[in-house]
Amino acid sequence: MKITSVATERLVLHPLSVGEAERIVAREPADQDLWGDGYPGDGDVRSSTGFLRGVAERGDPGVFRPYTIRLLESGVTVGGIGFHGPPDELGVATIGYGLVPGARGNGYASEALRALLEIARQAGAEGVKGDADLDNPASHRVMEAAGMPCVAEDDKLRHFYVGF
Repeated sequence: MKITSVATERLVLHPLSVGEAERIVAREPADQDLWGDGYPGDGDVRSSTGFLRGVAERGDPGVFRPYTIRLLESGVTVGGIGFHGPPDELGVATIGYGLVPGARGNGYASEALRALLEIARQAGAEGVKGDADLDNPASHRVMEAAGMPCVAEDDKLRHFYVGF
């Protein structure tokens, strides 16, 4: 499957390259990068670090990589979304996402997650899972709005899953 940017109604999910991930980890944008206030956040740096480690250990993960979330109209990067790596032995991929504070509350995360779920489905994943801290109801709403119901809860996390 070819790795390309994916446009939604208001967003573009741009697949990270190794070079882009290295810039995010260094928090040093290239001249062409349009980063919103607060980007990259700590989660973006952790995701990019994991992506770079995975590429070094296992090679390119194809579509199962991190993506920047860019506003369609301006091209400004307001967050990140993506996979923690390729699907596991059951064919289930794990996702994560985050937005800069100024972009929250607009439905962008759910819109981006719906697009990411379609990427996973088209790439042959059996399902997608994610989790969020119990005290993060906004993230619970994101996953539920994207079609990932809560399937379990423990003393720290709510777990969400959708199968294809």
